[in-house]
Amino acid sequence: MRIHSGERPYKCTICGKSSNQSSNLKSHMIIHSGECPYKCTSCGKSFKQSKNLKMHMRVHNSEHPYKCSNCGKSFNQSSNLKSHMIIHSGERPYKCTSCGKSFKRSDNFKIHMRVHSGEHPYKCKVCGKSFNQSTNLKTHMRIHNSEHPYKCTSCGKSFNRSDTLKVHMRVHSGERPYKCKVCGKSFNQSTNLKTHVRIHNSEHPYKCTSCGKSFNRSDTLNIHMINHNGELPYECTNCGKSFNRSSSLKRHMRIHNGRS
Repeated sequence: MRIHSGERPYKCTICGKSSNQSSNLKSHMIIHSGECPYKCTSCGKSFKQSKNLKMHMRVHNSEHPYKCSNCGKSFNQSSNLKSHMIIHSGERPYKCTSCGKSFKRSDNFKIHMRVHSGEHPYKCKVCGKSFNQSTNLKTHMRIHNSEHPYKCTSCGKSFNRSDTLKVHMRVHSGERPYKCKVCGKSFNQSTNLKTHVRIHNSEHPYKCTSCGKSFNRSDTLNIHMINHNGELPYECTNCGKSFNRSSSLKRHMRIHNGRS
């Protein structure tokens, strides 16, 4: 009858929350005590509530009772099905008040907000570099571990990132999805298109601190700087003569190869 009367005689002495059943109050008190009495017999993980243990057991039982009526994909939690349904509806309920960008999922929205706040909660224990996503830290750790899990099936070259492998595969496929709107030239990387567009815009963001000459590419500036410091990093293995540019060494090698 308390459901109809609204009576809630069982009150939590810590936070003031009230319940209409003593059993509900007992379950609630576990939140404050930190106790996790419901333990999984398969992996040992513990939970505060029996319903959470029941939900967790679906991981071991491969049980997915919540099915999408649109595509048939099934989930072990109703909340996951609810998040999935947004894909079909096209709804983006989580909107950024700073830039207006909207998201389908709250977790993606939370990650995005770190762009504006500058928050980088995931820190590398080896070099101290920090990241705004745990996945980015995981990828970064491969640099220290020399891990290259993404392997090219065509040439055997391996990479520490899946997107780097994807870009590399265009070398074999000849795919050039990034096209210049001015001259029509196409590229296999967006960064190469960005650099190319500077030719049309007469943009030269890389400036020499010694003479003031500017360039549209950082590598061109690096080559130019050799002129100032007198460095000759390209050495001929035949006669020992050194050059400041790889193209000059290549031209020199024609002498030894019998070509003019």
